[in-house]
Amino acid sequence: MKKLIAIFALIFTLCAPAALLAEEAASPAPEAAAAPEGAKILRWGGDSEGGFPYMFPDPTDPKKLIGFEVDIVEALAKEMGRTPVYVNNAWDNLIPGLDRNLYDIAINGLEVTPEHEGEVNFSIPYYKTFLQLAVRREDNSINGLQDLKGKVAGTLKESYAQMVLEEVPGVEIRTYIVEANTYEDLANGRLDAALFDQPIALYSAGFNPEIKFVGPPIGEIIYAIAMRKGDKELTSEVNRALVALRDKGILREIYDRWNLWTPVMAEEFNDYDPPKVEPVRYNEWAEAHRPQLTFQKRLERYWEAAPLFARGAVVTIEVSLVAMAIAIALGLCLAVTRVFAPKWAAALATAYVEIVRGTPVLIQLFFIFYGLPSVGIKLSPFWAGAIGLGLNYAAYEAEVYRTGLFAIPRTQWEAALALGMTRWQAMREVILPQAIRVVIPPINNDFISLLKDSSLVSIITMVDLTKVYGQVSATYYDYFGPGILVAIIYLLIGLPFVRFARYTEKRLAASEKDGLEGRRENIYRSSTRYF
Repeated sequence: MKKLIAIFALIFTLCAPAALLAEEAASPAPEAAAAPEGAKILRWGGDSEGGFPYMFPDPTDPKKLIGFEVDIVEALAKEMGRTPVYVNNAWDNLIPGLDRNLYDIAINGLEVTPEHEGEVNFSIPYYKTFLQLAVRREDNSINGLQDLKGKVAGTLKESYAQMVLEEVPGVEIRTYIVEANTYEDLANGRLDAALFDQPIALYSAGFNPEIKFVGPPIGEIIYAIAMRKGDKELTSEVNRALVALRDKGILREIYDRWNLWTPVMAEEFNDYDPPKVEPVRYNEWAEAHRPQLTFQKRLERYWEAAPLFARGAVVTIEVSLVAMAIAIALGLCLAVTRVFAPKWAAALATAYVEIVRGTPVLIQLFFIFYGLPSVGIKLSPFWAGAIGLGLNYAAYEAEVYRTGLFAIPRTQWEAALALGMTRWQAMREVILPQAIRVVIPPINNDFISLLKDSSLVSIITMVDLTKVYGQVSATYYDYFGPGILVAIIYLLIGLPFVRFARYTEKRLAASEKDGLEGRRENIYRSSTRYF
């Protein structure tokens, strides 16, 4: 028992400094600039997963974040005399992240809509565009929105395109979080059409031989930078900087470089001159996504992404270890309370177990990270994720421990008390050591499950192994190879803990030997013995 306590103490000791590192890695921008001491910073939020051409890992160097909005933010920060610091967040959580003060501005193709304007302040528009409908190249039955009746169309969740599709009668709408997945499903025949902003369509399907664009431009979309409602001074500062970038021609140069200068933008900026620079960024993107890559080229890509996978694996391990330590400690307290405490305390422990087990862990993480700040409790992404998972799994651990306690005959308890032990001594020296031996296998199973559930922390700005998989796969349009790599990494992470659990179980076992040193007796060989 003392050895097991020492092991848990060691886990906490090792995880404490690791947690601090994980907080820094919770939402890292690949090669994000570090602010010089004393310099003013501009914290900006975005979603790097599948956000082309807005922001995404560089296909030639996945550690680097690129995109036309990345260029805009860098130019904006320079004009404002600040150092940009990137904070990653899921696209549909960018506005809640502003309220939580995770960053100063949010920029990631955020559309100016009445709903959004009710929540945040918007800058003046930095880009205007339209919706573009895409279908499979061999499909000639769809030439516009009017032809979508009875069809299946995909688009981005909570976007202007979704609102447009909802007004089309008879169409089945499927929403996505990652744009690349939509066009992948379109090419694979799971969708009949995809409706997205023109920049997304251009970079997702403009070079894809299996997809074509149909119909005229649809609607008008305005992109602007979002800020908190109370940040009027920052809003004015951002607006002045955007006007300066427009007047100096810097914005036009960025759009030309990314092949995003359109007649709509020419009218918006009153600039009808031909492009001044080559669309080098678009050409690089298209070249990196040509079909039929060689096996060697794919291996080179995976090797380039190895540092990202390694960083994500470290975050996954750290969150899982801390969360499991919390779950074990709290679960044991709950189990002992349910078994030995007065009825009112046992009822409270039972209520905790039932409530936590009966609600999704995703909702619990959202509540801890985004809900608690409204009552003054603000946790870092790492601790919000670790505590959320720990509190959730504590309910399951409590039931495991309760089963282990009930597995010990009552006569053991009575004998310990008869020998003059106090109730605490009987629990510590007699009952718990035997119960722990019983519950080690299910605890091990729970840890493996928690290791996989740790992928949910990506919704609260942490970049774990699963999040890295989404980023790399969306960047390369390759879900097969990275998926196998991530599965292998998860397997390699879990195996040492499985071995450790078996070793601990063996060390704690008090059974007799069966001829071979260190081999536990098989109780099924004799019906007269048990351990």
